[in-house]
Amino acid sequence: MKRKSKSSAMERKKDVLEALRSLGKGIYDQMNNGVFPEIEMPSRSTTNLLYHPELRQYVLGDKNVNRTARNIRHLRPFTQLVWTAYFAHELTQLRKSSTLRDVYYSAQAFDISFNDQSQSNNIITDLETVVGYAREDFNIFPEERSAVFGDLTIEYTVPGYEGKQLNLSSHPDGMMVGPALTYSELIKTSADKIIVIEKGAMFTRFIEEHVYEKFNALIIYTSGQSPRATRFFIQRLNKEMDLPVFIFTDGDPWGMHIAMVLISGSANAAHLRELTIPDAKWAGVWASDIVDYKLPSDSLTEIDIKRLHELLKDPRYKGDIWQKQTKTFLKNKTKCELESFSRYGLTHIVDKYLPERFKELES
Repeated sequence: MKRKSKSSAMERKKDVLEALRSLGKGIYDQMNNGVFPEIEMPSRSTTNLLYHPELRQYVLGDKNVNRTARNIRHLRPFTQLVWTAYFAHELTQLRKSSTLRDVYYSAQAFDISFNDQSQSNNIITDLETVVGYAREDFNIFPEERSAVFGDLTIEYTVPGYEGKQLNLSSHPDGMMVGPALTYSELIKTSADKIIVIEKGAMFTRFIEEHVYEKFNALIIYTSGQSPRATRFFIQRLNKEMDLPVFIFTDGDPWGMHIAMVLISGSANAAHLRELTIPDAKWAGVWASDIVDYKLPSDSLTEIDIKRLHELLKDPRYKGDIWQKQTKTFLKNKTKCELESFSRYGLTHIVDKYLPERFKELES
């Protein structure tokens, strides 16, 4: 039974508040000294995007950009950024949560206008680069759509639920990975691994077939590309509870990329360091599995093939398994879904494929 001493979730929130207050104080001091306030931040342009082989993820380079109230072209995005920092501070201090959509509409109450939500989202990302914390640390989340199931006891830290504990095997549909769960204290688990699954139907199947008991695992459903809060939660489990991560996706280039984003992050989050699990393993479905298990498959589309050629050039895909499987996809020109194993019966993936794959990966 793995136990973890209570983490410093509240300390982290204090650090976030301090970073936001420091930003506000810097702006105030500039104005108090009679100068136009400005904010310096790392450039997020593609020319400042670098692959870091030791971190095994994209990072931002040394180029910075300034937003200054002196420049009339900067005045609107500068104001939007300052308001977003204020709003993030209020959320964090009051221990309330908001969605990306909420932020967009909340701005209108303060006469802060955004052209659309994509512009609002972009300003939130700017704020992340300025203060060095993710939007989830400001209690700003996307819509929740992932879930977790297994023997993990957590303790809530959200207002009204402080100190209350819950075991995540208590609900047969799994527990939604929302803000309260993401920042809860991780108390104890009997699991010795994490199985990440892309598809909701397979997540349900794994619960029904007691995969969590047969393989002593926590099961996490990502609903396609993992939401950032889910990636952060998985990273916490991996780092704080020393649980290895195995990722199962559809056998196609898009499934490969879902796994890679969990392992090495995305270019859009190059300014963050707590959303990757570098030692996680993509466990399938591999291109070679389609042949070895004689799985029902479809032909790759032109878009699939174009994507595979892009992945071959991506430094994140330089490892042997990635190169081998990408080239096998291109050679055979076929793809399949996780559900393809059902050709051999509803339990085939649990009874045969998982044991063989874990034996192969853990040998």
